[in-house]
Amino acid sequence: MQRAMASFTECLRPPGDNSSASGQKTCFGFTSFSIRDLLRSKEPPASLSLRTMDGVHEVGEVMASRLQVKEEDGDKTRPEDKGGSLYGSLHSSVHDRDNGPMMRAALCSQVCKVYRFQTEDHRWLLVREQMSETPLSITVPKQLLSALVQEHANRVSEVKELGDLSPHWDGLRHDVIDHCSRLIGCYQETSAELDKLSASSCFKSSSSKSDRHLQFVPTNLHSQRMEVKGPDSSGVWYEVITFGAPADHHQAFKHGGLKRLLRKHHKESSVSYSQDESCRAKELLASVARLQPLIFGLAEELLSVSSEQDISRLQEVLDTLMQETTQFIHALKDELVKNTLLDIHRHYAAAAGCHAHSNGLVCENSPTDQEDEYDEEEWDRVWANVAKSLDCIMIMVDRLQERERHLQEQTSLEPQESTLDTKPQNTAPPPSSSSSSSSSSRQEQLLPLVVTLRDCVREAATKARAATTFMVLQGALAATVAQGPTQVLQRRHAVFSQALSAVVCGFVLKLHGGLEDPEFLQQLHSVGVLVQFEGLLSTYGEEVGMLQDMQVGVADLSRVAFSLTEARSDQPGDLRPTLRGAWSGFVVEVPVPPDSFSSLPQELRDGALIRVQPVLFNIGINQQQSLAERFGDSSLQERLNQQSCERLRAYCSSLTHTLPHTAGVRSLSELLSSLDRSLEAKKRKNVKVLWSAAAVCRCVNGVRLTSCKSAKDRTAMSVTLEQCSILRENHQLSQQHFSTALSSMRRSRLSWGQMLGCYAHSGFTVSGLDPDQPPSGLRSLRLPRCSACERHFYPVAFLLVTSHLLVLWLILSLVVLLAKYQ
Repeated sequence: MQRAMASFTECLRPPGDNSSASGQKTCFGFTSFSIRDLLRSKEPPASLSLRTMDGVHEVGEVMASRLQVKEEDGDKTRPEDKGGSLYGSLHSSVHDRDNGPMMRAALCSQVCKVYRFQTEDHRWLLVREQMSETPLSITVPKQLLSALVQEHANRVSEVKELGDLSPHWDGLRHDVIDHCSRLIGCYQETSAELDKLSASSCFKSSSSKSDRHLQFVPTNLHSQRMEVKGPDSSGVWYEVITFGAPADHHQAFKHGGLKRLLRKHHKESSVSYSQDESCRAKELLASVARLQPLIFGLAEELLSVSSEQDISRLQEVLDTLMQETTQFIHALKDELVKNTLLDIHRHYAAAAGCHAHSNGLVCENSPTDQEDEYDEEEWDRVWANVAKSLDCIMIMVDRLQERERHLQEQTSLEPQESTLDTKPQNTAPPPSSSSSSSSSSRQEQLLPLVVTLRDCVREAATKARAATTFMVLQGALAATVAQGPTQVLQRRHAVFSQALSAVVCGFVLKLHGGLEDPEFLQQLHSVGVLVQFEGLLSTYGEEVGMLQDMQVGVADLSRVAFSLTEARSDQPGDLRPTLRGAWSGFVVEVPVPPDSFSSLPQELRDGALIRVQPVLFNIGINQQQSLAERFGDSSLQERLNQQSCERLRAYCSSLTHTLPHTAGVRSLSELLSSLDRSLEAKKRKNVKVLWSAAAVCRCVNGVRLTSCKSAKDRTAMSVTLEQCSILRENHQLSQQHFSTALSSMRRSRLSWGQMLGCYAHSGFTVSGLDPDQPPSGLRSLRLPRCSACERHFYPVAFLLVTSHLLVLWLILSLVVLLAKYQ
């Protein structure tokens, strides 16, 4: 049985204090009732007792009544059945849609509110808003921290396994180990703090956004969902994820955001290698380490066998030596080694001066230590020498075998000659001494060739090991030290974690809504999923740093992909997404209930990756943006929007060519043209850019996310305006009811935020909300108006503008005085 709980708050002033500035919000109490009983009741409005939050004392009474639905033309439903039909519609929606296994795993702490609005044709829309928290706010950051700790631990092991190195390279190895060790210690501490949170703690309020141990957790992450039911249509869902802009508030923005910090500290490496090349280098290093001792051992065995009287085993050992040496040569013929050796020469030729490592060692990087000229064909000669030395041994063994056969033939003919010759041959040497000298001669002839083979193999292995070591170290340096100090890399990981948590939540909701849509599922594995971030940050003050953080965090999401797996059961724990991979590429595995998984396309069931295509559009809408446009610089916002528009157009083009018959594709051209016109308009606070981008995102079934500094006032304004616009454009909400719907939704956002603790200051109002009109549920109580709700930050903005006006006034005064006395 569905129950509703209402809480009532009011601004209480101390006795004798009539000032409006001392008001504070205090909760009167709560009451609960059954929605089903209320809707089915034929009695007048029920009187309910209002109790304190501990449930002990009664503090008053409230009246609860159902909504009286007027009969529409042609509607023959009996008045006594109206409440029951309304309840049945709500209850079926709540039960079927929100209590499914995937939703129970992804959402928690749901708050709902139902509205009824009139359409243009005087019919009624049933609108249900739902705001929910999500446990993914904590589970995703914890998994990311674990993956990063494992990745850096593996990198430390890799560089330690390189063995003895030159002083310069050993110093670089110490730099990598020190860098990784600091990150590992910090991330383990953060993960331990997150583990201490209770199972019910899945929310980070704006007041905790600077907490060091909550750096990786998104601020005020909520899912904002709206279901619309018309007279002739079933429920249609619209979703948007709201959260505080992904930024590192703990490190603050004194020195700017990530974009600026990376540009300042990032060290471009003279060479870079792909993930595939690094893997090939590690395989080559392992092959060389395995084959070199085998070749040396077989070469020694070949010499030992050659000294035996019976040389039948000589060919067996030679065949094994040929096989292992051929594998060795085949591994060395990789062009990667040749190119890497050339890179090493260029690296040392470009290096100059000295470098201080983390272990205190100062190494001279002087090009004089290397050869002035490097022959690009030198490596080909190195592995070719191994092959030639092996050929020499094979030729020599053939000669020895031929000579041995010739001696055996002569030995077999000697008895016959001795019977024919009557004279004794006293000059022939004894058989034993002849065979001994023959064995010694074979060993002496093979020895220099074996030594040559070993020298050639040793030289080739040394150069190959140097090349692979250089690649491994360069890869480790590029992923750690070259990214800047550990604080910068930690900041980047934290911002990425916040953005990733929101995207995973949004994707799960979008997937849940499209499991029965074949076109949507086909789109996922064909072109990926579009993720559109809507930023409301200004380009003035510290919010510039936030926008720079957000820009890098959103761009890093391109290294993320989703894959769908079959859940073991319908339990929430088995339906939570899991993260695997490394910083170069993460895969989020989203479990799907078994009954739904069987109906997925074969490609998705086989584990096809769903690529994330992120875009970010930002338009500042607060007073600080006015200052930025008049006295500052908004080029960052313009450049960011233009780049995102190009990526959005590329995604739509790919979708159009791959799936030309998908619903909504035909209208993409017009929507993109509207977005281009909005960008070219160059208007101040041009929110049409955001509206056009959002329309394109909804058209291609993308994930929508909206952010401001803390996901409170500006975000609430944007979401409510978007929802009312959707009702007007898609569901014929009448124009005269548009303002009423907007005001009602914004009042709900304010009351929800205060009740759930989303607002750091309970008296802070949403811009555009009429403070003279209390929420409808409180009007009957006739409580005094909260004077704290009338606070605004306009005086601060006025002072900021005044400083500039004062300078302008002084300049004009000086000009007037000079003109007067000339």
